[in-house]
Amino acid sequence: MRDVAIIATAQTKHVRSATTVNEVELIQPVIQEVIERSGVARHDFDFTCSGSSDYLAGQPFSFVMTLDAVGAWPPISESHVEMDGAWALYEAWVKIQTGHADTALVYSYGKSSPGDLPRVLSRMTDPYYEAPLWPTSVDIAALQARAAIQAGVTSEQAMADIAYRSRTSAAANPFAQLTTSAQPLALMDEEYLADPLRRHDCAPVTDGGVAIVLAAGDKARSLCSRPAWIRGIDHRADGHHLNFRDLTTSPSVRIAAEKAGVANGPIEIAELHTCFTHHEPILRSALGLADDVEVNPSGGPLAANPMMAAGLIRMVEVANRIHSGDVSRGVAHATGGHALQHNLIAVLEGEG
Repeated sequence: MRDVAIIATAQTKHVRSATTVNEVELIQPVIQEVIERSGVARHDFDFTCSGSSDYLAGQPFSFVMTLDAVGAWPPISESHVEMDGAWALYEAWVKIQTGHADTALVYSYGKSSPGDLPRVLSRMTDPYYEAPLWPTSVDIAALQARAAIQAGVTSEQAMADIAYRSRTSAAANPFAQLTTSAQPLALMDEEYLADPLRRHDCAPVTDGGVAIVLAAGDKARSLCSRPAWIRGIDHRADGHHLNFRDLTTSPSVRIAAEKAGVANGPIEIAELHTCFTHHEPILRSALGLADDVEVNPSGGPLAANPMMAAGLIRMVEVANRIHSGDVSRGVAHATGGHALQHNLIAVLEGEG
């Protein structure tokens, strides 16, 4: 296996609605920033991969437009995933492992504000039995949250505590959308959106984007004083139908964590793609995280949740803390689908 590291990162200031820019204008400054930080010339990347969603953009092959932000002439080796950018990172990592690339530019973005996001996400359900009921993403999450509460995995008080901690932690994150929160007891007085979920239990609708640069071996060491090495990465999926699985556990996370080597050393921080507060205890259990592991010090998706980018941002937040020397080993998690259906786990480490 080749040593591959994240050597540079950049992201937008995440906002509720970026009304003054389109997707290309949203991501272009981020791509320019990460290229400048990486030390790799724009046309010297061996591979480029992006993650986005035509559903959000409202047109087919929308990702082609954002190649204007990359500079696709002279012709480049390029790919795209209709998924969160974390899976674009995985494809780029595989490309480097094959020996066909030594450097890669990865970016993802999403503007959720123009449409009705919870209803748009309902189209990911089974088209014959579930989708005709038009369950929103919040409705489905509420089913999982209620099951988790009844199973003793969490409680409404614990969920309020997670929301408060996440959004107050985000006060130190210059890119976060939500950086303040009422006290947990006050949060408990809010009305339900879908019992047992209140507004504070749900990630906000967010517009934003992110970009990273990967490099292999000595190339990474020459470009970055403290690379964030990807020591393990794996992704797995649970059943599509909600009634085919126990919503209070996550076998796919457990298997991916085992394959990625989460338990092979101490984890100092974990950036988890928690779109709802009840996701955190489910993920902590599946990952086998110790009680003292700091979760989502950036505030996590509960503070900013740009669709198609929030999973890759988890990688960025861990990588940035390794680059700065604040931590030596952390885990990043990304998810797709409803109720933690598809999950990707990456273990990042610094040297020395």
